[in-house]
Formats: sequence, C-alpha cells, structure tokens
Amino acid sequence: MEQVVKLAAKTGRSPTRQTRDAEATKAQILDAAEEEFARFGLMAARTEVIASKTGVTKAMIYYYFGSKEELYQAVLKRHATTFLNTVAQLNLQELSPEEALKQVIRAAIAHEVAYPNQGKILLHEAMQNEGKYFKLTGWEAPIGLGMQLLQKGIDEGYFCPHNPWLMMIHIMGITTFYFNAENNLRNVNPDWQWRTPEALEELTKSAIALILGGLKKT
Repeated sequence: MEQVVKLAAKTGRSPTRQTRDAEATKAQILDAAEEEFARFGLMAARTEVIASKTGVTKAMIYYYFGSKEELYQAVLKRHATTFLNTVAQLNLQELSPEEALKQVIRAAIAHEVAYPNQGKILLHEAMQNEGKYFKLTGWEAPIGLGMQLLQKGIDEGYFCPHNPWLMMIHIMGITTFYFNAENNLRNVNPDWQWRTPEALEELTKSAIALILGGLKKT
C-alpha cells in the first residue's frame, strides 16, 4: 500500500483512482478475452489479438493475469455466480415445482442471451480440454439446484419419475442449443429472426411447453 501511495504522489493520482483504472483495464481485457476464447478456445486463442482489441500490451495482460491459461481461467470464473444470483431472487421455494421450473427455464434462456460467448467457450472447454477447467465455471451448483427442483416435483406428484440427472441434461440442451448452433442453423432457416424479443419469447414459451410436457403427469 505504501508503494501505491508513493506512486500516486508522483503521478498525482489517488490510490482509489488507480484501483478503479486497474479494474476497468482488467474488465476490458476480460471482455476481449471472452470473444477470443469463444472463437478459438484456449489452445488457438492469441494474447496478441486480445491486447490489440484492448489497447494494452501483452506484458500488461501477463501483469494482471499471469499467463494465457490463467486469463482463460479468469474468463471461465467470470460469470460463475451470475445465474445463481438471478435464481436466488426468484423465491423458488414459494412456488410450485412446475412454476419454479418455468422461472428457471426463463432465467436460463435470458442468461444465454446476456452472455453469448459463454456457451461457445464451454463447448471449446469440452472438446479441447476434456472439461479440465469446467468446475471453475460454477455451473455445478445451478445443475444441482435444477435436479432438486425436479426431484421435489417427482416427490410431490407433479412430475413423472424420470431420472433427474438425465432430465437436467435434456433441459440444458433445450435451453442452450438454439444459441450454440445459431450460426449453423441460419443456413437452414435464413429468414428466422434469431435475437429479436419476439423470437426469444417464442423460443422461451416453446422450451417451457416441451420440457413440462415431457415431465408432467397426465
């Protein structure tokens, strides 16, 4: 801290301002890194490209993050709690299992819209690294929460007694494939308006209908 104060005295900038500047620079690096890792994964991503998009030197990236691999890990951790924080505000314990699951599906699709690079990075993680760093994402907790909701629905007679683990895999596929395969599927249906509010709402409603239709007891 003493060194920071001395440096601030020389530059005329307060330690608080320097901290804000450093955090802003790190955020810009992470934004550019997300785009690069989403396109190429860890192996083929280039820190030179990340630096050029951010307007910093490679040395500055290594100063803040240590290495390309550590930068990648920081990107994986970046949104680890965002989805859980969103779900925590839904008060799911006050809802029926059916309504709670509807809200989680809506939140999951909204999360994909808000963080479009995350799913692509996770696909690269699965293919290139065989899931080596997946635990850093924090997605184990939301998956566990979804399984608890499904089990509660089964126990209370709302849902058929399917395996909650397998049903969560199906739910994750339904809520993410639309976004991860968008560039391929545009060739199948070039007129579809993928990211308009109307298209996303239709996607959400159809996902809810399909998932609950397969779960609910008739």
